[in-house]
Amino acid sequence: MSEIAKFVNHGSASITPAVAQKVLRQLPQWKLEFTQISAPKFPHLLNQLEFLAAAVEDVVEGAYKELPYIAIAQAVFALIYVHKKTGFIPEGILELSGADNSSVVRAVLIQNEKAFAIYAGTQSVDWRKITSQP
Repeated sequence: MSEIAKFVNHGSASITPAVAQKVLRQLPQWKLEFTQISAPKFPHLLNQLEFLAAAVEDVVEGAYKELPYIAIAQAVFALIYVHKKTGFIPEGILELSGADNSSVVRAVLIQNEKAFAIYAGTQSVDWRKITSQP
């Protein structure tokens, strides 16, 4: 398991349903913030963040009940991580800008690939566009 996946797993262990509810209330503002992220080397990051935000909204609101809690906890952790802007790599280093955010988000998507692929299908979302696969 990669160090990033271990980091995500450790961080998501502290995500409770109450934390997920709090994040749900903040998601409209966070989604606007995410559109301002400049990460030219990671063009799929915004789509991935939007996907994770939609999954969190649907599960926490009770509209979709099939995602395992660990997948939602990891998605919430990733959204919090990106929102806080206190990552491993300072935002001012342009050639690496977004690398840590992208790594955390991709670790969540990869670890929960099967469940998120099924969710994407129920939402008429092309999973290949989320995972950046051709």
